[in-house]
Amino acid sequence: MRLALYIFATLALMGIVSAFTYTITPDYYAIELLGINFNFPIAAWVVAPMVLFFIFTLIHMFFYCLKNYFVLKKWQKDTHKLEDALYWSLVNEPKEQKYAIDALGSSAVLLGKSSLNVLDNVEGLTPRLARVVNIIQKIKGGEYIDFKEEKMAKVFNPGNPILIQNRLNRLESDEKFVEDVMKSTSEYSPAVQAEALRAFASKVDFVKARKYAKVFNTESFFVMLNRVTAEDMLELTPEILTEFVEALEIGCQDFIKIAAVTKKYFNPEENLTLFRTYQLKNPKAQNAFLYLLFEYELLEQVALYLQEQEESEFIKFRAWYTLKQEHNNPYRLKDIIDIDSICNEA
Repeated sequence: MRLALYIFATLALMGIVSAFTYTITPDYYAIELLGINFNFPIAAWVVAPMVLFFIFTLIHMFFYCLKNYFVLKKWQKDTHKLEDALYWSLVNEPKEQKYAIDALGSSAVLLGKSSLNVLDNVEGLTPRLARVVNIIQKIKGGEYIDFKEEKMAKVFNPGNPILIQNRLNRLESDEKFVEDVMKSTSEYSPAVQAEALRAFASKVDFVKARKYAKVFNTESFFVMLNRVTAEDMLELTPEILTEFVEALEIGCQDFIKIAAVTKKYFNPEENLTLFRTYQLKNPKAQNAFLYLLFEYELLEQVALYLQEQEESEFIKFRAWYTLKQEHNNPYRLKDIIDIDSICNEA
């Protein structure tokens, strides 16, 4: 618009100057150059420098317009790259970008090495950035977002904290997903695995859980075991219990805890047979077996078992056995000895 105004004003000025000059002197003036005779009205010779100046100004303006056009294009490309860098930093997957404008690149390069954490709602963002900020805020608020529907399924690496939080949110509301994680634990982060185990162990019975015995850890196993009651055994049987014991790394104190539960719900003969087998396969179960013998008041079997062991072993149990024999006291083992410390004796 301004260029058109300039051209119009310049042409108008040249026309006015030419007409004014012609009215004063309509004569012609000739110049010979390189053997060529140039004969034009004086008015034309007066306007000729203006025409040349006009042409040069047009060339000058065209050159700088073209230069500014390419600079603007660089800025536009860098703006898109900056938006891209902000996007990847927001999703915690920073990526390096190459900028054409040094003044922008010298600062924006930092985004390629950092992640952004938006603390509140931000107005005036581009639609793409506003969308991803909204999604991240929802995830932080505990909502599950289906990344496939949002076309973001390939955006996140497996260890991305946003992806992990989103999966943790899903575990809270999707029981099917809990079992999906149990089936393919290697595909998920340790945090998601642990939460899936906790959720799974808090809801299912032992029959459903037995096929995942090798996936369980000791902590999640005891979450299930502590849910067992006289009214609801959770389908716990000696066979299923043995599968878990063989799959897990059960320590001395863990066997004590298991025995404390099973003595309430398994019959004595069944329970003793079970732990007699355990202690033969794993010395860490010996304390638990002795604990059950005392609980069932089978002192003769206690004596026989202790005779088979070294004198330096099971000191607390030996002391308790001596007290029972000499004083025939009515107290139970747990009244005198801290069961939780049995496994700590040197």
